[in-house]
Amino acid sequence: MTVPAAEEDVAAALLWEEGTCGIEVRPAGPGDVELLAYFSEAPGLRATLAAALAPLPSARVQPAEVPDVDWAARYREGFRSFSVAGFRVAPPWEDLSSTPRSSLGPSSPHDTLIVDPGRAFGTGTHESTRLCLGFLRELAARAPLGRVLDLGTGSGILAVAAVRLGGRPVTAVDVDPEAVASTRRHALLNGVEMLVVRGDLTAALRPGRFDLVLANIAASLLVDRSGEIAALGAPTVVLSGLLTSDLDAVRRTYAALGRLEVRTDGEWAAVLIQRATP
Repeated sequence: MTVPAAEEDVAAALLWEEGTCGIEVRPAGPGDVELLAYFSEAPGLRATLAAALAPLPSARVQPAEVPDVDWAARYREGFRSFSVAGFRVAPPWEDLSSTPRSSLGPSSPHDTLIVDPGRAFGTGTHESTRLCLGFLRELAARAPLGRVLDLGTGSGILAVAAVRLGGRPVTAVDVDPEAVASTRRHALLNGVEMLVVRGDLTAALRPGRFDLVLANIAASLLVDRSGEIAALGAPTVVLSGLLTSDLDAVRRTYAALGRLEVRTDGEWAAVLIQRATP
């Protein structure tokens, strides 16, 4: 849609009211702007928009082709190695041997996490994942991790990191079949062994089988299904995937389980729970 610049706000408001998925504003010559508005396909959309835009007789509307973009490939083009919590996270196609060690931190293959950014569910860039990796690194420095469970594993990056840090055995669980496939793919890429289970959180698990539980999932799940997580009986639990605004609810829910330590990264938070000794 092309309109006079003075009518940009009115045009945008009308488009939002009609359910646009997003708007790009571009210059379109002296005194005009172009609004590129995205809509889901629907019968009669053009007629509906024409009626909605009647208050703007100066607007010139025409359909635009939406480019067929492989967004996963586009994301891969810009994905480069980076360091987090003593690990270097790298895509499978990057030759790390030619990368300066100072820019990546650790150089041992045991400190490298190979991640295919074309497989969604987590690449290590998100604050909640970084917080979990930091806790994992510190816990491994204190004592052997022992038997590790990664609930809602996503890409499996935390499970792979747990193996790298000596966790044995490591179990990764997710209800999403795509996440399960992604985790298996990352286990192969990293040359690590773990048990990958498709299951609804703890439904397929027996209590008393884990020393450390990682749960990087939505705060609502952490609260609503806290009884299941607590029933696993793990001495150490790391909770993440929650905003700082969710901290009070999570603290209240898990307060009786043991000593809580909170870390934050921007607006995101993670909680380390050391279970009280009976």
